Amino acid sequence: MLNSDASPGAAMPAEVQTRTAADDQAASWIARLGTRTIALDTIQEFARWRSIPANAEAYRRAEQLWSRTGELADDPDIQAALAQAQRRRHRRFSVKQIAAAGLTTALAASLAVGAFFWQIRDTYAAEVGEQRSLQLADGSRVRLDTASKIRVRFTEGERRIDLAEGQAFFEVAHNPARPFVVMTTDASVTAVGTVFEVRRVGSETRVVLVSGAVDVVQAATPSAHQRLLPNQQTTIKAGKAKVSAVNADTATSWTTGELTFVDTPLAEAVAEVNRYLAAPIVLDAPTAANTPINGVFRSGDRSAFVSAAAHLFDLRAIREPDGQVRLVSSRNNEQG
Repeated sequence: MLNSDASPGAAMPAEVQTRTAADDQAASWIARLGTRTIALDTIQEFARWRSIPANAEAYRRAEQLWSRTGELADDPDIQAALAQAQRRRHRRFSVKQIAAAGLTTALAASLAVGAFFWQIRDTYAAEVGEQRSLQLADGSRVRLDTASKIRVRFTEGERRIDLAEGQAFFEVAHNPARPFVVMTTDASVTAVGTVFEVRRVGSETRVVLVSGAVDVVQAATPSAHQRLLPNQQTTIKAGKAKVSAVNADTATSWTTGELTFVDTPLAEAVAEVNRYLAAPIVLDAPTAANTPINGVFRSGDRSAFVSAAAHLFDLRAIREPDGQVRLVSSRNNEQG
């Protein structure tokens, strides 16, 4: 019910309708899915709840209203509601605080709280040696790799992800009206209903397409774009882009906890393994640095990789006092 102070002749907002239990549950899900850490069982519970058509429709309505709160951020009544949410998170909002926004009372209050938490919890990160799985409010899924960070910015017209560092795997919920855009410092990747990964390490951005299609635009040449097809990747470095064929399953094997190397120079393989390690491997064998290695290793399993590399390339592993492991030629007379 709207505030009784509303003008009798005022038009009834299109969103106002009889609220159901599903609407209340949907508002709760908006807030729960906007938190910093989302457990796997929570995601599974949400999927089961949303599989019911009435719940899916209620969530769609809640998401629309929630997106609109971003547009109303400067509205004094919304600001008052958010301010009170910070002071009294466990109490109900009064009707007058949100009536001017034209939203139903209880649902709008829940959405305002959800928007508040979203604003302060829109950065997600995976620490060194861990991965994180997230489900965003639009239903898209993201898997963050080790030492990775993203910032989420959802508006009514666009779903934007800023990849600050590392790499992330995206399974995008289909919504042509709201493009899903992943940004790095030197490129943007736009997708609709697509599965792909974006990697930002050092000065290089790499995009691998698993299914669907994506448009990649370099920051240096925003008027041109590349359309990738499945099992293609583009690598952007120093303002230049290179498109090549790739086995997408192999390139994204990290999502299953594995690192797959196919004719990969040993130095590059060591650098990749080190991304998952707090105490890295130091390759001190220049003659072996460019020798290709092939194999599949569990991410973070330093012992298995060191053992294989030592055996294949006639290297010796020396454990340093600080925890690092140095790989040297077995012909090196240095003692460890």
